[in-house]
Amino acid sequence: MTRYIRPNGFAAAALAAAFFGLAAAPVSAQDAGSGHIVTIGAGPQVYPKYPGADSYGLYPMFIGGIRRPGQPMPFSAPDQGFGFGLLGSDSPIDIGPVVSFQSKREEQDVGAPVGDVGFTAEVGGFAQVWIGPNVRIRGDLRRGIGGHKGLIGDIGADLVLRDRDRYIFSIGPRVRLSNGRYQDAYFRVTPAAALASGLPAYDPPGGGAHAIGVQSGLTWRTGRNWGLYGYAGYDRLIGDAARSPIVRDLGSRDQFSGGIGLFYEFHVGL
Repeated sequence: MTRYIRPNGFAAAALAAAFFGLAAAPVSAQDAGSGHIVTIGAGPQVYPKYPGADSYGLYPMFIGGIRRPGQPMPFSAPDQGFGFGLLGSDSPIDIGPVVSFQSKREEQDVGAPVGDVGFTAEVGGFAQVWIGPNVRIRGDLRRGIGGHKGLIGDIGADLVLRDRDRYIFSIGPRVRLSNGRYQDAYFRVTPAAALASGLPAYDPPGGGAHAIGVQSGLTWRTGRNWGLYGYAGYDRLIGDAARSPIVRDLGSRDQFSGGIGLFYEFHVGL
């Protein structure tokens, strides 16, 4: 499973706030006019320390976004990376670039000398289609830069229920795909590592689906400017990944994640 710092355009929101001089004023869902509405917030989240781990880390979760007044809060699934569509928010079909991040795996977290995997930026693109107002199907394909250097993809569908800006609830299944280079980085045990660790040697025969799961998120506006965001996710490692001694003997096939945060919205303008 790949886990990201909560995306939703945090960096864009911070940059926009600086550009507009933080000329902040309260906003509501009905506000219209010039300028932009900036969303910014944070909270804690937990997820496995590396793909296949049975130990969890506590990490910061950043929430952010920027939109024009009068536009509803955009939907963003908990596990999608930073990106933007090229065809516009009103188009039922969209494509665009996306980038995600995978934290470093250290041998001491695994409990065996199987090698570190460095911090990875995963860069690629996405395509999505809305089937009516409440169902979205999306696929991502990304390549690791630094770290694992493999290919990884996600295919998912989301049921999205909303009351404009009062709440957005989503839930849907996921399939995680990866090539042999990604699976070698996280699930391979070389003969040298087997000799040093006592684990059996293991070489994943190839790529394919390495996990299936489900993701759910909730954005809830608690007042004119304040709101809560939370998510929960579960992935189950399958196939060659599940057969790895790193997972079978030292880790876990079950990968849980979740987080909750508080956000604030304000209006900025020239």
